[in-house]
Amino acid sequence: MSERADLLIHARWIVPVEPADLVLEQHSIAIKDGRILALLPQQQARQHYLAAKEVELPDHVLIPGLVNLHTHAAMNLLRGYADDLPLMRWLQEAIWPAESKYVSSAFVRDGTLLAAAEMLKGGITTCNDMYFYPDAAAEAFDAAGMRAVVGMTITEFPTPYASDADDYLRKGLSARDRWRDHPRLSFSLAPHAPYTVADATLERVTSLAGELEAPIHIHVQETAGEVRDSLATHGLRPLARLEKLGILGPESTAVHSVHLDDSDIERLARLHCNVAHCPTSNLKLASGIAPVAQLLAAGVNIGLGTDGAASNNRLDVFQEMRLAALLAKASSGDAAILPAHQALRMATLNGARALRLDDRIGSMLPGKRADLCAIALNDLNTRPCFDPVSHLVYVAGREQVSHVWIDGEARVDQGSTLLQISDIELLRLSAVWQTKLVS
Repeated sequence: MSERADLLIHARWIVPVEPADLVLEQHSIAIKDGRILALLPQQQARQHYLAAKEVELPDHVLIPGLVNLHTHAAMNLLRGYADDLPLMRWLQEAIWPAESKYVSSAFVRDGTLLAAAEMLKGGITTCNDMYFYPDAAAEAFDAAGMRAVVGMTITEFPTPYASDADDYLRKGLSARDRWRDHPRLSFSLAPHAPYTVADATLERVTSLAGELEAPIHIHVQETAGEVRDSLATHGLRPLARLEKLGILGPESTAVHSVHLDDSDIERLARLHCNVAHCPTSNLKLASGIAPVAQLLAAGVNIGLGTDGAASNNRLDVFQEMRLAALLAKASSGDAAILPAHQALRMATLNGARALRLDDRIGSMLPGKRADLCAIALNDLNTRPCFDPVSHLVYVAGREQVSHVWIDGEARVDQGSTLLQISDIELLRLSAVWQTKLVS
């Protein structure tokens, strides 16, 4: 007797990420109630399951949905606003003044909606966000049907959103309470960086993270200047200061982590801290190249992030996979240091693990949520194909994404069609904000 399923997807290749380095050919995935039931050969799937819907992907590779481990989604409205500047000039001369003038709840809602659409079309089903007005960001992610960890941003400096660290925390925790029971949304504590957050605030973040069982999301050691300034002000490298204050641990994601010495890498490994590697942003802002080979050798869990569209200028994890692999090879002199399967794992399961979501997403094991992405390898740019995982990292791009599912529900169909949001409405929002920002 056939078992009922909501959806059967039949694919040329399936890469479940767990077990590692596995590629299943001519297999199917069965989904019910938003969860993966089984992966099995296509003939067996057709015999064993009676599905309400079946999808044929004859020239496609099916993978877990991509995880963007660090972004500032609302900054899609600032894409290209201030290019070709180093980090601190970019922040102090362009971005912070623009944010002070324009950022509002409406700015964050609309910018986040645009970012969610871009990410979904590129196969990203989960993101780790950090920005102001987390309630508005949550509203946009909910409207898009996307999974997200929404950061409760904290800094000591006043902005249109909040007046001081206590105000940031109060408003962030209030937003968290409003969305507490949402099935796809959760919240992190997101102190901006060691150079913008005081010791007392960081100690409070440590306490709250334990109390709330919330992850911590913080920029750290992005530039050489940041390290120099910390040594001059605190007598400690930023990561050493964060360890002293209790910030670092398995629940923490250190974003960028470009300028690391041996003691920093040992500290990250010993404390089981995660790293969000953002290679494109680090290159574009001339921040440097993170020592990924050394981090991997030390056993540090590394996921991939895009950063915001104002400093990348794309929310494209395919680009980050390719660049991460190539930079690791070139900087280490070892062509085998970051193979394609490992780059894909960084873009999926490693990011999920950093967010404490690896029991639900990041790989295609029975029982996990059915967050999936299909990539078509059926045009001249992707033929011949000897190894689909190699193609994912070194050949294909987000333009080859054909289908995206979250909780087994279709979010993108045939590559360009978003099923939750109107492209016409998104273009209208973008035009409205462009007019405001140049006025």
